[in-house]
Amino acid sequence: MRYAYLGPQGTFTEAALRSLPDAAGAEQLPYATVPAALDALRRDEVDAAVVALENSVEGSVPTTLDELAMGDPLQIVSEIHLPVSFALLVRPGTGFADVKTVASHPHAQPQCRRWLAEHVPDAEWRAATSNAEAAQHVADGHYDAALAGSFAAARYGLEVLAEDIHDVADAVTRFVELRRPCAPPAPTGTDRTTVAAFIGEDHPGALLEILNEFAIRGINLTLIQSRPTGAGLGSYLFWMDFEGHVEDARVGEALMGLRRVVADVRFLGSYSRADQVRPEIRRGTHDADFTEAAAWLTAIRQGHPEP
Repeated sequence: MRYAYLGPQGTFTEAALRSLPDAAGAEQLPYATVPAALDALRRDEVDAAVVALENSVEGSVPTTLDELAMGDPLQIVSEIHLPVSFALLVRPGTGFADVKTVASHPHAQPQCRRWLAEHVPDAEWRAATSNAEAAQHVADGHYDAALAGSFAAARYGLEVLAEDIHDVADAVTRFVELRRPCAPPAPTGTDRTTVAAFIGEDHPGALLEILNEFAIRGINLTLIQSRPTGAGLGSYLFWMDFEGHVEDARVGEALMGLRRVVADVRFLGSYSRADQVRPEIRRGTHDADFTEAAAWLTAIRQGHPEP
């Protein structure tokens, strides 16, 4: 196995990758950006890729959403929830008074904004493509400090000036493992499905039409977010995560209904939830209920309605 991930070495993405059972003994290849990692998978340079999708504080990662919704198709096969705790990494001998610039990935800085304002109020923030790259820039002397995992300090010859820094405790980042399009993993009973729905014509009730397909089948959406398609002002898609597996009757019917009311649907995967939460299946939406209803309709069409 060959895995691509957002590098360089020492990122939280690498830590998420290492938590996968299949990653043990696999070749792990860092790429400079999320699009570069995903393109490597598309070109068959690697067998899988791991990228960040969502953070409990900052929300979804737009680059990942846009790449998966509109780039050449890829499919989510698993997800990883990784607790994220930042440290302030500096070159040896650097104190708080010496920190005038702090570098990090754009999703890291908002999670530590108040802490930074209190402890290094004069420091200016600088963006990096990853927190590990920020640490590399500090080691090279470009910036004074980096927000990164404490595990990156030894890799880049830095010291931990402060650790467990954050504005919101218990932050978690959701990462996904991606493969080229394939049959989804078998249902587990604790599954999540992800799709991108493209609106063909903007009109009153367009979003309601989408939501109805899930509501009438008792399917709980865990994430819905609109993103511009790039085709012009007013052209949007909806990224949706919801409970259930494409093999579930209620999910299959919802997807067919969704396909009828929008311009296009991109299926992005059915996979086991990292938190192992089981959905509450409403009366009338179990697989057996759909089977019984289909048999009832068939009997009517054949002239043998039930009494």
